[in-house]
Formats: sequence, structure tokens, C-alpha cells
Amino acid sequence: MELSKVIFKPVLTEKALALREQGVWSFYVHPRATKGGVKRAVEEFFGVHPQKVRTISLKPKTKNLWKVRRKVILKKKKKALIWLAEGEKIKNV
Repeated sequence: MELSKVIFKPVLTEKALALREQGVWSFYVHPRATKGGVKRAVEEFFGVHPQKVRTISLKPKTKNLWKVRRKVILKKKKKALIWLAEGEKIKNV
């Protein structure tokens, strides 16, 4: 898989922003991305050296559309938590 298609966008929730102060960054990644692929993509695009990478697969959710009276199944997602070394920070996000 191409490294440019691995990372989609950062996770911007209260919990994720609180983890940033501890040096843990979280991103939505491609559902087929591996830990090694995520690590290489972060090294290439942000110029930092991750110490540890964990991935979390999220199940697809259903959403009710009341105006058209149907249920829609949203896509499954995958998140990656990335631990950086002391003093390193991602500047572009």
C-alpha cells in the first residue's frame, strides 16, 4: 500500500487531545494499514520517530435516516495511536 494513502486525518476528540499532552497522537488510518506501514508513514510525512504504534479497528455503525425511512450502514474505521519519544512533536497537525 502506498504510504500517502495510509493516514487519513487526525482524531480530534477531547480524549485524543488530552493524550497529545502525554506524547500520544491518534489518527484515522486505512482499514488495511498495518502497524509497520503506519510507523513508516509517520516517519516519512512528519519527520518524527514513533516508539510504539497500536491500532484499533472500529465496527461499522448504523444510522437512521427518518426522512427517507431507511437505515444506512456507515463504513468501518481504523484508528492508530502513536507514542512519540520525549521532546518530539508533530508540528503540522
